[in-house]
Amino acid sequence: MLDAGLNVPKVMAQDIERGFLLLSDLGDTTYLSELNQTTADALYRDAWSALVKLQLASRAGVLPPYDEALLTREMQLFPDWYVARHLGLTLDDKDSRLLQNTFAVLNRNLLAQPQVYVHRDYHSRNLMVCCDKPQQNPGVLDFQDAVYGPITYDLVSLLKDAYIAWEEERVLDWTVRYWESARQAGLPVAEDFADFYRDFEWMGVQRHIKILGIFARLYHRDGKEGYLKDMPLVMDYLRRACVRYIELRPFLRLLDKIEETRPQVGYTF
Repeated sequence: MLDAGLNVPKVMAQDIERGFLLLSDLGDTTYLSELNQTTADALYRDAWSALVKLQLASRAGVLPPYDEALLTREMQLFPDWYVARHLGLTLDDKDSRLLQNTFAVLNRNLLAQPQVYVHRDYHSRNLMVCCDKPQQNPGVLDFQDAVYGPITYDLVSLLKDAYIAWEEERVLDWTVRYWESARQAGLPVAEDFADFYRDFEWMGVQRHIKILGIFARLYHRDGKEGYLKDMPLVMDYLRRACVRYIELRPFLRLLDKIEETRPQVGYTF
């Protein structure tokens, strides 16, 4: 990431046997603490510009592949922890098959996307505002789970953030601006923005299925109650995307069933 031009902590010294690292400090000011209606455009522009740099540096065989097994293992957290443990429900055979079919449909899209370096947690809690050196924004943390996978993943993490919400029109505008920057830089994004946005949304469905499972696990296994308040936003992202694509409507009906809610109306693009 340093070679790609990102502002990440430098390792000053290390003692691997004892588990110590001495790192340069990127400060205490997270994106989450600074984002508001006035600052968002500039901060997100810095974030997707850094993301383009990272993606341009991508090479196969350097990071572990974000393959079908890993994508599916992540989504399996949803029935195991969100449905079974958090909601206390047992899916019947028909619903289980529907869920596994949804996973397979998503995987076909995600594995067909261009593959690049994926930070995997590129969001407002892991991006730092460098107040004394704004030209180095953002500072980037928490990249230890980086993989080689779909080009839309980190953009979804950034713009459909589990910890802060924006109007859909604004997210759409930022997505267009990233896509334009990526095309100008020579990244292999789809030529048609509609195709790119579909990839972006389907990547979001996979991520939000996973996050609901992770948040449920953090609460029930690890006692981290704070994540419960973030679940409604994640579910809203998930439902809004599923309602827009006919292939995902059966999964939306399953969400209606397990959540005992009526379908919601969202924007259509």
